[in-house]
Amino acid sequence: MLALIRRHITDLLCECVSSIAPEVQVEIIIDPPIYKEHGDFACPVALQLSKLLRRNPLDIAENIKKEFEKRLPGSLLNGQIASLEVLKPGFINLRLSPSAFYAVLKDILLKNEAFGRTDVGKGKRVLVEFVSANPTGPLTVAHARQAAVGDVLVNVLNATGHHAEREFYVNDGGNQIRTLGRSVQLRTQEIFGEKIEYPEDCYQGDYIQEMARIFADQRKITTLEGANALSPEEYSSFSKDYLMEVIREDLRMFRVSFDNWSFESEVSNQEKIKETLGDLKEKGFIYEKDGALWFKSSQFGDDKDRVVKKSDGFYTYLAPDIVYHKYKYDRGFDLLVDILGPDHHGYIPRIKAAAQALGKDATALEGLIIQLATIFRDGKQLRMSTRAGEFISLREVVQEVGADAGRFFMLMRQVSQQLEFDIDLAKKQASDNPVYYIQYAHARTCSILKKAKEEASLVPAKEFSKFKDEAEFELVRKMGQFGDCLNTCAVQLDPHTLPRYMQELAATFHKFYDKCRVIDEDKELSCERLAVVDAARIVLANGLKLLGVSAPDKM
Repeated sequence: MLALIRRHITDLLCECVSSIAPEVQVEIIIDPPIYKEHGDFACPVALQLSKLLRRNPLDIAENIKKEFEKRLPGSLLNGQIASLEVLKPGFINLRLSPSAFYAVLKDILLKNEAFGRTDVGKGKRVLVEFVSANPTGPLTVAHARQAAVGDVLVNVLNATGHHAEREFYVNDGGNQIRTLGRSVQLRTQEIFGEKIEYPEDCYQGDYIQEMARIFADQRKITTLEGANALSPEEYSSFSKDYLMEVIREDLRMFRVSFDNWSFESEVSNQEKIKETLGDLKEKGFIYEKDGALWFKSSQFGDDKDRVVKKSDGFYTYLAPDIVYHKYKYDRGFDLLVDILGPDHHGYIPRIKAAAQALGKDATALEGLIIQLATIFRDGKQLRMSTRAGEFISLREVVQEVGADAGRFFMLMRQVSQQLEFDIDLAKKQASDNPVYYIQYAHARTCSILKKAKEEASLVPAKEFSKFKDEAEFELVRKMGQFGDCLNTCAVQLDPHTLPRYMQELAATFHKFYDKCRVIDEDKELSCERLAVVDAARIVLANGLKLLGVSAPDKM
């Protein structure tokens, strides 16, 4: 409802601007003012027009105000605007009337679980691919941040009118799987007495030794001869399948489930690579040079052309990736979102070039670089070295701080910013832990509603006229911004605004609770305030659900 009021204000301002300056076109922007005392919305259109019309912005703003006030009585905003004023250097500030806030409150209570949902996506089909870790080890804390961002982004996209799906691309082809199998094979041979000089290029870490023990148990190997009798392919097949199950379980613990699992060995095999590169060659995007095949990525903005097949006959990683993205588009998706690690900056221009070569617009693919999460305990950064097999796994994070805190903390910064994850704070049950603070706000709403019903037989009102405290209006105002928050996340393809909004909403609710006595001698006012509390419960629950964080009834 607040978004609808905002849209009506925008439309009316457009009429006013057309009336006083029909020869110019400007975008009408209205946002909450920096200072709350300046009202609910501020519009700088007079400042924009001042540059075009070469007139004093205050004079222009006064003219727009007069036009607005003339049109207001017969408009859809009649009764919802309390005041309109012009402030230096030329802002037009609007203040909503109590009836506007009552309308917002009714909208929340009516829509309930659907409140906040919008249709800005217009049914666009979006495929978000994330995590996509090689099945060569457990998921790390770096994957945890990608998992949280990807999962919540899909939730938000679906809440804003898109049809979004999650996809995990399993890189089960290539040399890394053979190296994994060889690593487990060598550790298995060690179990039965073989003295092994373990190569540096093999996978390190205790998990390889654990896999070797499990493999030996499952295959009932009891001697070195038995270990040596099995083929390298058997070791590789077991290792890949075992780690895929570990990855699936890690994700399940983190409350992430994928709609699709695509496997490189099926999607981008040699035959399909040859076919796709042949099609691109016919279109003039592949050429031969120095015995290799090159992709004309520079034609689409990349800094240079890229090799897709080396002179030794082996394909580069770009070749199967082009095939994989073709496979995505062939399934009818309008937008592909690739969530990538910080070492993939150079990858985005070449894969966007591939999308264009496949006949798609440059905007049909977005690459999001997720910066690393640094873990702190006792105020000290924990060091990690994946090469040495020393890392903090996603499972360890979940087991120590829980999925709620793990997910929320991974979303508290823009994806482009490095994130500091404080394990001690995430475990803390106090107001400085943002997850606890928000969940406590939800639990408090449930407690108030239960107490009012059981002890005073009071239920939330459906009509409003009595509540007029600024703390009440501020809470309703903040709740009304929920849909705009989700739209921002969807447009920016970054969910970090949602956790911040939830913290602000919880703070606004706690402030309301401290200032306004809900269960009061004035039963009519109590019921109206109970409606405000119930609306807060709804918005808090809806936001927590999108974040994949639980909404407890009591704490």
